[in-house]
Amino acid sequence: MDVFKAIIYGIVQGLTEFLPVSSTAHLRLLPALTGWQDPGAVYTAVIQLGTVAAVLIFFWGDLSRAFGAFVKSLTGGPKDTVDAKTGWAVFYATIPIAIVGLALHKYIEGPFRSLWVIGTALIVMGFGMYFAERKSTSTRTLENIETKDGIVIGLWQCLSLIPGMSRSGSTITGAFLSGFDKPAAARLSFLMSVPAITLAGLFEGVKDFKKLGGELLVPAIVGTLVSFIVGYACIKWMIGFIQKRGTAPFVGYRILLGVVILGLCFAGKLDPAPPAENSNVQKEAVSSR
Repeated sequence: MDVFKAIIYGIVQGLTEFLPVSSTAHLRLLPALTGWQDPGAVYTAVIQLGTVAAVLIFFWGDLSRAFGAFVKSLTGGPKDTVDAKTGWAVFYATIPIAIVGLALHKYIEGPFRSLWVIGTALIVMGFGMYFAERKSTSTRTLENIETKDGIVIGLWQCLSLIPGMSRSGSTITGAFLSGFDKPAAARLSFLMSVPAITLAGLFEGVKDFKKLGGELLVPAIVGTLVSFIVGYACIKWMIGFIQKRGTAPFVGYRILLGVVILGLCFAGKLDPAPPAENSNVQKEAVSSR
């Protein structure tokens, strides 16, 4: 991969990580449409660390207060403050996705990267977001957060392990169904993204460190830096947009894109199969025949 492609991947990652449209789906679709070699799940996970850094800087005040209150609550401090409950909610939201992610990582890197799966997931979560926003009572703000909200939204976040579902889309949907208003749902999505994306990036980077060496090292660094810059610029815009217009524009985009992907696969214009070099499960299946 050359630097130009790394920049494009970084831009796509930065633009789509925080929008409820699935960054993984777009990073998988990009090489399918351009004919570029798919960089794989490892590269995708690592450049997400750039967007994690963007969230850390943008929400440093919120995150530091929540983390500080969380640590104090472990040593006898109060657990009923808003900051402490936010910290515990983020903690509990991370447990389900860590467990499920480890259990299904071979499928996440393999069969789940099929364009059939991605196209279907885009449509399904699109309708899920639509109904969740309309069913939401929107009576709760971050001041009303409870620890149990972390568990509920964390379970929804597990859906993001399927490319096309979207981490932000899943968490925002879970927050809506828990009664949170639009600003709170968007903010919770950002806060809960930090440990989830960090763990995924570090896990993939450590597990397949050799793949990041050689010709992928510089592209990984470039892609991460670009995703940080673009992601940081998108955060403030995203919060304001969700607050004013909700998720309706993204719902329409998701459903349209999903239909187009499935249509192109049916027509034979796109190869829906996951990249063979990234599908450990596929390799095992072939070798066992």
